[in-house]
Amino acid sequence: MLRSLLSRPALYQLFGVAIGAPAFRRTFASEYIRSKSDERVLDIGCGPGSMVPYLASAEYVGFDMSPAYIAAAKKQFGARGTFICDRVSTRTLDAPGSYDLVLASAILHHLDDEEARKLFELAALALKPGGRLVTLDCAYVPEQSTLARWIVSMDRGRHVRTPEAYAELARLTFRDVTIDVRHDLLRIPYTHVLLECRDPSTSA
Repeated sequence: MLRSLLSRPALYQLFGVAIGAPAFRRTFASEYIRSKSDERVLDIGCGPGSMVPYLASAEYVGFDMSPAYIAAAKKQFGARGTFICDRVSTRTLDAPGSYDLVLASAILHHLDDEEARKLFELAALALKPGGRLVTLDCAYVPEQSTLARWIVSMDRGRHVRTPEAYAELARLTFRDVTIDVRHDLLRIPYTHVLLECRDPSTSA
């Protein structure tokens, strides 16, 4: 029931406010994304554009498969970026090698291993030399509370992994992968894993 309700942009945003998503996004943007005013940013799975107010990018391009999310993003943030209702692929990527930063927030835990591998390869293809991929997902870790593990298990994504399992997939494409695990980004008990990926070793 909750999964279907969160597919509606207004309810998704309202739920986010209730669990502390605005503060979480500020932390995510300032401590991990660290965008600059002259950067070109690709947001894979941008949803209703929730991260746009927290980014300092000169040019923002967001992709999402949900027509409702893209319509909401265009309505609220259309002047601040380009929003495309499609899957990011070698066909739809406008300019390979032109992005300073690629974001994949809450995406990998919806993808099986093969799909996740392709996402990392596509991010590598999109990035300029020296560019970064930043990902954020829910995760299972030994030290998390019982309540946090239960909440994570209720997520719409069916491929929640351990932090190292996410990183192992990233390392198939990127040589430099750093991992950070956080339990304090939301008002509810929850576990996030954040990856910063640099130096692609293969091309998509």
